[in-house]
Amino acid sequence: MEVDAFLADAAEAVDGKIYALGVGWNTIYGRSFPTIHPRVSLGITIHVPYNATNRIHAIKLSVENQDKEPIVLVRKVEGDPEHPKDIFELGGQFNVGRPPMLPPGDEQVVSLAMTINGMELPKPDLYYWIISIDDQVVKRIPMRVQLLSGQITG
Repeated sequence: MEVDAFLADAAEAVDGKIYALGVGWNTIYGRSFPTIHPRVSLGITIHVPYNATNRIHAIKLSVENQDKEPIVLVRKVEGDPEHPKDIFELGGQFNVGRPPMLPPGDEQVVSLAMTINGMELPKPDLYYWIISIDDQVVKRIPMRVQLLSGQITG
């Protein structure tokens, strides 16, 4: 499957379309590390081939640094704040039908949005958002995280 994806400040998938704000960036700046980034959204468009319709597919999202170390996407504190549960991967399933009038060979499009709130970035580095479908990596989106240095004057 072919996948198009982008980073955004906010994204939402509604009625087969992605509505997004703050699209077109690939760098986050932090004043100190580790740093918490308030929100990152991914807009994802999956081009499902004709012969892959009418089947359940699994999608997974993860992040790793350039040394291939996994990054925590969500830290859940349930019951015991001393032992939070780290979540390194988000995912779900999708299925798209094949309408009777779809010409053989045509694709169907599935639009999704995933949002991570309060993501902790441990250090300045090059990170990769990894999208997998049916356990196959289909997209790697680079994101640079840098130390904010100096003052911006205007």
